Amino acid sequence: MSEGSEVRGRGEVPASGAPRGFARSLKYVGPGLVVAATGVGAGDMVSSLSAGTGFGTVLVWAVVLGAVLKFALTEGLGRWYMATGRTILEGWKSLGKWATVYFGVYLMIVTFVFGAAAVSSSALAVTAMLPGVLPLWAWAVLHGVAGFLVVGFGRYKLFERVMEVFVGLMFITVVGLAALLAPNLGELALGTVVPRIPDGSLLYALAIIGGVGGTFTLASYPYWARERGWSRPEWIPTMRVDIGVGYVVTGLFMVAMLVIGAELLFASGEGIEGESGLVALSDPISARFGGVAGAMFLVGFWAAATSSIFGAWNGGAYLFADLVRTMKNVPDERAGEYLSEKSLWFRGFLAWMTFPPMVLLALGQPVLLIIIYASLGALFMPFLALTLLWLLNSSRTPREHRSGWLSNVALGGSLLLFAVLGANELTGAL
Repeated sequence: MSEGSEVRGRGEVPASGAPRGFARSLKYVGPGLVVAATGVGAGDMVSSLSAGTGFGTVLVWAVVLGAVLKFALTEGLGRWYMATGRTILEGWKSLGKWATVYFGVYLMIVTFVFGAAAVSSSALAVTAMLPGVLPLWAWAVLHGVAGFLVVGFGRYKLFERVMEVFVGLMFITVVGLAALLAPNLGELALGTVVPRIPDGSLLYALAIIGGVGGTFTLASYPYWARERGWSRPEWIPTMRVDIGVGYVVTGLFMVAMLVIGAELLFASGEGIEGESGLVALSDPISARFGGVAGAMFLVGFWAAATSSIFGAWNGGAYLFADLVRTMKNVPDERAGEYLSEKSLWFRGFLAWMTFPPMVLLALGQPVLLIIIYASLGALFMPFLALTLLWLLNSSRTPREHRSGWLSNVALGGSLLLFAVLGANELTGAL
């Protein structure tokens, strides 16, 4: 695809073009909420809740920092696409074959392992809400098939509406519960503006920062914006508002989990152990606020886990289809043959994410695969930050849309931070 060429989406663009001003841009918010729903999964809930359980709300600043850094990365992805008309896969290809090969291998492995882990999390929540109805593996299979059908046979508009429903459920249940717990607002405000790292809390803080807003699914954002028809530089301000709203919602959700951990478990010295502990947390919630509140918490857990399935299925399929298109040098006028829910490559990769991972539900996840998964995953966020710094400060990007000092500081900070996180991940995996 030539410099400055444009990949058009199938979403409706108003006749007047992009909206002007913050208030008008708010009316177009949508893909950012998809990022919010996709980016917060069961594992992120566990890390945030564990931090609140161990250290109260002093690590709120880590949520804020994580949201800011992920905003910078997602904004860079959106700006690259809208300023150049080229997808991030084409950008990576322009840097050399190594970038495309790395991402292709990473995507195949991460989606395979995630395909089993994500559906298991959703199944865990449903099994707790409906004990004895079906075994956990059966619920996991049903969630995987549901994701395949909604993403593979629906259209983007339906997908976005479903994700917005998940955001609503997550917000009402988890943020609502945090409000019921009546946290100390002064302590929350202090934890937001004054970074404090109590003894033993550094790894928790890093986990929170890394967990705000997803990993490979960040790279899916331009495809969701494309479906809205946001493919020109004039849409960059709207894109920034959209992403900003998404990360505000994500940040509020993560802070709510900190508050729940702090208010329910911090004083008692109790803790949780993984996702099974997250399910068990409904018991003290029920004891304090009644059975309905406990059930609603499980609904919030289920919504967070299931939205990650749908978002990762959709985003992963777009990324793979575009990877194939890029490697085959298919011109932008034929992009719709690949970047469509109807395309063979899109649905084929959906099948890859849905059905082969079901074997892992029965056999357990092989140790070697987990090590490779963790290693490649640890490298992805530094890879994304590094390549965005490279692309957005080069002649590949029109001069008026290259990164300024603020963007470069945020992307540089992301590179350093996620490199540290990645090193820690690798140390734990090997």
